[in-house]
Amino acid sequence: MLIVQKFGGTSVGDLERIQNVANRIAKTVEAGHQVVAVVSAMSGETNKLVGYAEHFSDEPVRAEVDMLLSSGERVTASLLSIALNAMSHKALSMSGRRAGIMTDGMHTKARIESIDPSVMQDLLSDGNVVVVAGFQGVNEKGQVTTLGRGGSDLSAVAVAGALKADLCEIYTDVEGIYTTDPRIEPKAKKLDKISYDEMLELASLGAKVLQNRSVELAKKLNVNLVTRSSFSEAEGTLITKEENIMEEPLVSGIALDRSQARISLSGVIDRPGIASDIFGRLADSDVNIDMIIQTSGHDGTTNMDFTVPMNELGDAKRVVEQFISNNEIKEYGYDESICKVSIVGVGMKSHTGVAAKAFQTMADENINILMISTSEIKVSMVIAEKYAELAVRSLHSVYELEK
Repeated sequence: MLIVQKFGGTSVGDLERIQNVANRIAKTVEAGHQVVAVVSAMSGETNKLVGYAEHFSDEPVRAEVDMLLSSGERVTASLLSIALNAMSHKALSMSGRRAGIMTDGMHTKARIESIDPSVMQDLLSDGNVVVVAGFQGVNEKGQVTTLGRGGSDLSAVAVAGALKADLCEIYTDVEGIYTTDPRIEPKAKKLDKISYDEMLELASLGAKVLQNRSVELAKKLNVNLVTRSSFSEAEGTLITKEENIMEEPLVSGIALDRSQARISLSGVIDRPGIASDIFGRLADSDVNIDMIIQTSGHDGTTNMDFTVPMNELGDAKRVVEQFISNNEIKEYGYDESICKVSIVGVGMKSHTGVAAKAFQTMADENINILMISTSEIKVSMVIAEKYAELAVRSLHSVYELEK
């Protein structure tokens, strides 16, 4: 088998952990597999480099930031390669450029456009472990680019797709995907398998194990992803196509997102296009809108509620205040003490009453639901933040996820 193994910052956090990673790769090679390792910078290294740049400028030139930050992953890659060679395993490290990773020109948050895997394929054929510096590529001008948050995961998935690898293993500090956060519900169970779509929902709804972009790319390239721990031999969770999962559970997981704020607009002038104007202006200010509720009044006005990420609340308020000054919104309020709790499962497609059970559970616990959003495989509810953990534990229990 050809296996791509990605190791995050905590997995390569110091020299001892890099040795631990080398041992794990060696074991995979000795089992008869070919290995491409994709590595992040050692934990804390990227923040340290950002600090160096900001010592000289509040807004350093982005192309130079990319050149600087890409060095963190290259350090890890070369150290891991040195460790493997010292163990008599042929290994060769390479930057994103040498690995053939071409990106667009958007510095600090580039997108991968193509990968030429020929150099990696030649090295693998020659019996090498290939160690790729993650999080980076090169644009058409030959400039180094970085891929933004979660970029090493993206590198690994893209490399696995280009090489048509049998498996892409993402090593982190947790053992896999759980039915919910085990710190909130100790009875949470690790899932053996989950579909791409369920994982995308969980990732977008607050589960932090994998980022959306890497799951989306894995689905697009049909890459079997496994997320597992660097620090144990546990099997991990396979993220794969829906048809590869025989028993589709009714609900696979419960996600909690505490990073949302709710904005309430009242007395919005009820004219055609007002919603388009408000949400268009919010989009122009890079504010991400999640849930929206609109209710019509009887006096030529309407009311709207919507949620935004907490760190974008200031930008959202500035946009709303422009409409107030133009007398198109009478007044607004906002609430930062909310959270969003969501149930996710492909089994919902073929079963009725899943949402009703969630609403009844909230009623039984005397938790008021402020907003509701549904899709084919998820139900999200906005509730007061003080009920967050009670809601998660109650839903986990009522859907019997501990089993």
